[in-house]
Amino acid sequence: MSQDNTPLPRCGLLRRLAAILYDSLLLLAVLFIASALWLIPSGGEATAGQDPLLTLFLLLVAFAFFAWFWSHGGQTLGMRAWRIKLQNRNPGPLTLWQLMLRFIVAIFSWLAFGLGFLWSLIDKEKLTWHDRYSMSELVVTPKQRRDG
Repeated sequence: MSQDNTPLPRCGLLRRLAAILYDSLLLLAVLFIASALWLIPSGGEATAGQDPLLTLFLLLVAFAFFAWFWSHGGQTLGMRAWRIKLQNRNPGPLTLWQLMLRFIVAIFSWLAFGLGFLWSLIDKEKLTWHDRYSMSELVVTPKQRRDG
């Protein structure tokens, strides 16, 4: 809701993708650091082949990255740049359960060749699979006025 209690418009696909591009660069840096920290106990030796524990660790780091931003103001840095905010579709703050559902279903939205995101183009409410499943939504925030 805006300050005058009118609903904010839902975010379109192109704006979402632009924010994802911004956030992916920051997340890549975070995952790079997390991977380096993972290598410390092994003396810097890379793991042979696919290490399921490393994969799980990096997924948890990625979830922590998004969950922290989403639960502290509803915006990642990319979302802030594109004036997008995550909000609960029900009254009240977003829960950790909603954030986890959103994160997991968004992964499946990508794994299905982006169909979960493309769904917003035909959905009458412009919602993606992860919006619907987590009962959350992305809205476009108003431009900040600059006084002075």
